[in-house]
Amino acid sequence: MSKVKKCLFPAAGYGTRFLPATKAIPKEMLPVLTKPLLQYGVEEALAAEIDTMAIVTGRGKRAIEDHFDVSYELEHQIQGTTKEEYLTQIRSVIGSCTFSYTRQIEMKGLGHAILTGETLIGEEPFAVILADDLCDNEDEAVLAQMVKLYEEYQCSIVAVEEVPKEDTNKYGVIAGEFISDDLVRVTNMVEKPDPKDAPSNLAIIGRYILTPDIFDILRETKPGKGGEIQITDALLEQAKEGKVLAYKFKGKRFDCGSVDGFVQATNYFYTKGN
Repeated sequence: MSKVKKCLFPAAGYGTRFLPATKAIPKEMLPVLTKPLLQYGVEEALAAEIDTMAIVTGRGKRAIEDHFDVSYELEHQIQGTTKEEYLTQIRSVIGSCTFSYTRQIEMKGLGHAILTGETLIGEEPFAVILADDLCDNEDEAVLAQMVKLYEEYQCSIVAVEEVPKEDTNKYGVIAGEFISDDLVRVTNMVEKPDPKDAPSNLAIIGRYILTPDIFDILRETKPGKGGEIQITDALLEQAKEGKVLAYKFKGKRFDCGSVDGFVQATNYFYTKGN
């Protein structure tokens, strides 16, 4: 049985909703409290027993590589001081993972970003985390929940949550047959449908487990909504063969790609003391 050992992080986007802050800082490095969004994602992958991180970056994203590396000057400056403890968590992450990087030269959509990561993934199932969807569940990380499902069903899995009907034009939306209270066998997927055309109010959020045949499908996928190569369109091809499940995950999710969601996440983690 194939196990999920790698997690792909598409991190080449411009983060235009956070300009001017993201003019020089990658949106994935925006901090919720003292920790960048991307680090939350890496820690979630680690909680799912995934230790190989594949990151698709772009121009101006060197801060990501620097963050997941040793800073000798900084370490030397604070060595032996009370400030040294601030680096304990990131040191642990760096020591627990292998990081690899490739660049997405053009921004052609999430599907294209995932296809760009093929060279880092190879012929094996893999997870995908979109760092600006920040998830939290104290009992079991969202990705860990999905990995368990993959081990049982051995097919692609997308995380979904119910959204207001009027917001369906912001998401990929699924329809299908419930096979349990929180699991749907997907029969249809539509990228950012108008509310009147949405097949349901179950929206895909930034957590996926994908089987490696998705790369061949993406190569044949034509640009869709917004002129971009959509992962939703590629997953629909798998869904036609009954090979996609949608999971209503347990936990909280914050859309940190929006200012409102970012503020909500900051308040939540501040109150939680984490």
